[in-house]
Amino acid sequence: MKVLITGANGQVGRALQARAPAHAVIIAVGHADLDINNQAAVEAFVGQAAPDLIINAAAYTAVDRAEQDAEAAFAANHKGPENLARAAAAIGAKLVHISTDFVFDGQASSPYAPAHPLAPLGVYGQSKAKGEAAVLACLPDALIVRTAWVYAAQGSNFLRTMLRLMGERPELRVVADQIGTPTHADSLASALWALAATGAQGLHHFTDAGAASWYDFAVAIQDEALASGLLTKAVPIIPIRSQDYPTPARRPAYSVLDKTDTYAALGAPAAHWRVELRNALSQLESL
Repeated sequence: MKVLITGANGQVGRALQARAPAHAVIIAVGHADLDINNQAAVEAFVGQAAPDLIINAAAYTAVDRAEQDAEAAFAANHKGPENLARAAAAIGAKLVHISTDFVFDGQASSPYAPAHPLAPLGVYGQSKAKGEAAVLACLPDALIVRTAWVYAAQGSNFLRTMLRLMGERPELRVVADQIGTPTHADSLASALWALAATGAQGLHHFTDAGAASWYDFAVAIQDEALASGLLTKAVPIIPIRSQDYPTPARRPAYSVLDKTDTYAALGAPAAHWRVELRNALSQLESL
């Protein structure tokens, strides 16, 4: 099986390569290798490579910057996936596209089902919602997997930022009124490969199990890092409200995703997010 992975240099792209099944022949491309916003380039590349499966891990994920850079966000998150879907349809390839909890408005009080109406709060979520619609319009049997709060032992993410700040600052102030689910890139990658193998189609949700606030996540990071020796001292972590930490883009207050159908398709639930946090920290220890 020949598999094209876009966004290969990102944290999910790297995890997908590391967890690829033995029978997969991987073609991994970053933005420098293939600009997915360039329709002609995508058609030519996909036509020549002739993959059986495309996994799109490329995305514009700078949520705040997107508010001032909407054109770039929509190019990467709407037009790019549409180009990949058209190219996949032209050669009969399957497509797995990664989306986000930011397509919802965060007003729910129970986990969002895949069919819940979309109501993104900002440019990033709007661009991802448009990308989902474009993919399904071009390729109705595509698999779209929404996820949330992704982090890894490498790259730029909340885990690594917290560890750095815990070593630099006398205290941290972290938002406590946004609830979601931290998701290890490794567990997401494994789920994407497994779902693709089942022939899953349409909208699915996947995150690690459980729920937390950003404050809870930060506290857990410090606790686990102290236990593993990655940190040598604790600093106070103070819970704050979103309004006390204003950002250009609004975030969903609640973005826990309902994974019932996905877990059933996989045959088991994901590990709890704190278990996966320990796995990521173990990887950090070996870097």
